[in-house]
Amino acid sequence: MSSIALLVIALVGIGIIGYSVYLLRQAEGDPLSARIEDYAAREEIVSIEEIQMSMPISQRLFLPIIRRISGFIVRLTPEKTLEATAHKLALAGNPRNMSAAEFWAIRAVTTVVFTGLTFMFLTRFGSDRRFLYTFLGALIGFYGPAMLLRSIIDRRKDAVIKKLPDALDLMLICVEAGQTFNGAMQRVDDKWDDPLAREFGRTIYEMQLGKSRRQALRDMSDRLGVADVSSFVAAIIQADQLGVGIGKVLRIQSEQMRIKRRQRAEEKAQQAPVKMLFPMVFLIFPSMFVVLLGPAGFQIMRNSALRGV
Repeated sequence: MSSIALLVIALVGIGIIGYSVYLLRQAEGDPLSARIEDYAAREEIVSIEEIQMSMPISQRLFLPIIRRISGFIVRLTPEKTLEATAHKLALAGNPRNMSAAEFWAIRAVTTVVFTGLTFMFLTRFGSDRRFLYTFLGALIGFYGPAMLLRSIIDRRKDAVIKKLPDALDLMLICVEAGQTFNGAMQRVDDKWDDPLAREFGRTIYEMQLGKSRRQALRDMSDRLGVADVSSFVAAIIQADQLGVGIGKVLRIQSEQMRIKRRQRAEEKAQQAPVKMLFPMVFLIFPSMFVVLLGPAGFQIMRNSALRGV
């Protein structure tokens, strides 16, 4: 019965984690603007209650609960912890425009849900180790969202690293064709839809609002947290200060980024045999042994039985 309880808990946990993935990875627009557009698109006169009920249940039920819990968590969580969480959310691309307090509220909710479900099922089926399993469930609920956020950050950094050489090539072509540096960044934002292009577009927008190029580029580097982008930003800022041509700097940076990308590919190729060792030893080799030695083993057992007779 304890195995059935663990299976049910695992299925519930997978459902909660999957819903958290959906909330973190989907971009959230302005809910007020969405309601106004929905109201303007309707031909018939509808009430506010009908518009509210037409919204997804996640916005009507889950998000208001999270926001209320986040307001309570802000008063209890140290400021440095919230700042560190806000920085991680910025590195992840601000999924669903989530604040640090809302992220900690999600961690609190998942911890309570996992703990309560684990204890309830194990108590129902009479497991002797229900307190140990309950503690493990609480750990999964607490660290699960953090691990998910770390996974999103790593995928975003990988996407930026892979796209940076191509973006620098396009910027170099635009600058050599007569465009300005800002125009080249805008061209990258118009051509592609990826994390790096969106950050370029945000940087251009910040400069249009009055932020200096140096500060806007540094803020972009902090939001991405990629060493290659930091090197590129430092080179651009230094060239801007010394009066060096931007085209020359872009050409050098593009060549360096392509060399680094080739080196990373070679490094991964050299790591492939080591990574393939464990699946081969524990999955492929046992299957081969069963196929090759299984008939011989049955033959030996048959001969031994005949001799015994």
